[in-house]
Amino acid sequence: MLTYDITHWSSFFAAALLLNISPGPDFAFILSQTVKGGKKAGVAAMVGIWTGAFGHVLLAALGVSAIVMASANAFAVIKWVGAAYLLWLGFNALRSKGTGFQIDNDGIAENIFSIYRQGILIDLLNPKVATFFIAFLPQFIVDGAGPVWMQLLLHGTLLIATAALVEPPLIFIGDRLTTQLRSSQKLRVWLDRVLGSVLVGLGVKLALSER
Repeated sequence: MLTYDITHWSSFFAAALLLNISPGPDFAFILSQTVKGGKKAGVAAMVGIWTGAFGHVLLAALGVSAIVMASANAFAVIKWVGAAYLLWLGFNALRSKGTGFQIDNDGIAENIFSIYRQGILIDLLNPKVATFFIAFLPQFIVDGAGPVWMQLLLHGTLLIATAALVEPPLIFIGDRLTTQLRSSQKLRVWLDRVLGSVLVGLGVKLALSER
């Protein structure tokens, strides 16, 4: 069960690595949180994105994603809810006074969880992510290798795991490069503006997207 040859795995991991090093909305969110709040914020955003992506993998394996994508109304509802959520986050960041996240404040655990939750919702409420998994994962289904749902689950999980080779080093580099920036209240305000602009841009892009 679930047996593949070396050619299969070589093709899959090459594709997975290329996909994970390609800049996209998920990485933009992770990097912007790292710049604003440091490596703890970046890791929280990253794990949140991974959790949301795994939710899409489960839905794809169960066939739910395919059903949703086949419905124009369901796709539109998820798209507009996701776009509205991104715009809401973005406008809040734009109005912030630079105190949305400070590494040494007493509410750090609450802030970290808030970023983690945002990462989950940003990924889950993006129907384009579901479309990607539906289009990408079936390419690696092998007849006779095992149940289709199990193959989808395995390859989806490994695709997310491959991100662990790419994203953590970039988070630590981003944190090191921006540590001094976060020590200034005025610069923290501008970092909030940058984060808000990124989120608003992602929201507009999602709102204008088609299936």
